[in-house]
Amino acid sequence: MRFRPHILVFLAPAVLVYSALMVVPLFATLGLSLEDRTGGFAGLANFRTLFGDPRWAASFWNALGNNLWFFVVHMLVQNPIGIALAALLSQPGLRGAAVYRTAIFIPTILSFVIVGFVWKLILSPIWGVAPSMLDAIGLKSLFQPWLGREGTALTTLALVSVWQFVGIPMMLIYAALLSIPDEVLEAAEVDGLTPWAMFWKIRLPLIWPAIGIISVLTFVGNFNAFDLIYVSQGALAGPNFATDILGTFLFRTFFGFQLQQGDPTMGATIAAVMFGIILAGVCVYLFAIQTRLRRYQF
Repeated sequence: MRFRPHILVFLAPAVLVYSALMVVPLFATLGLSLEDRTGGFAGLANFRTLFGDPRWAASFWNALGNNLWFFVVHMLVQNPIGIALAALLSQPGLRGAAVYRTAIFIPTILSFVIVGFVWKLILSPIWGVAPSMLDAIGLKSLFQPWLGREGTALTTLALVSVWQFVGIPMMLIYAALLSIPDEVLEAAEVDGLTPWAMFWKIRLPLIWPAIGIISVLTFVGNFNAFDLIYVSQGALAGPNFATDILGTFLFRTFFGFQLQQGDPTMGATIAAVMFGIILAGVCVYLFAIQTRLRRYQF
């Protein structure tokens, strides 16, 4: 095979930018996690401190547990809703489907600052519109300061994130559904399958690879989450760290906050653990799940 040097010319800018912004900082962070505050080599001492020291371990496991719950809410709410919306909008002859798709997808392009601030205003018990809206339909007694309660703040923010990003799985599944040949669906109609049975027996098995990709993207995105929590609840992720996730825990540790002095080495250690969790999750998907998914070629 003849070597084509022009390929390197086209790839070089992307490789250089990606290396400068992603690869080099990644290895620098991993290296920093193995150092002590004086710059000397500490080995795994920082990791032993993070997992074994009660002062660090309590905050870390609380943040990790909140992160897992944040991810579970997205998996159980966002992705099923996205699949259902895609199935509805892909029905032939549906009027206004393009308008619905656009309206659902628009929140995904909004800034986290806008989304967090607007929903904080909506759910405010003092000047928010949620109490008045529930009062208008006679359900004001159901309103609670959801963002101010330890038991509901994280779930509320997870649902706000679901509202913002449900358009992404919807569009990916919608594209996967459109790629199914009409001949397959017509054959199912000839066999007498109802639309519901056709979805479960024909369409759903054919879009499993797309669902797998959405699941791993959801996993990576949620374990990198930071913006919405920070905008809505601040760096302390209140109330009483009930919404603290690994991203906010990393921010406070690395840069410091208020009277807390920043600790770059421990912050890099938390970042390294986050990288390990994400890498492990992606590897499980690639080698244990994706290889078992049957792909159909048309």
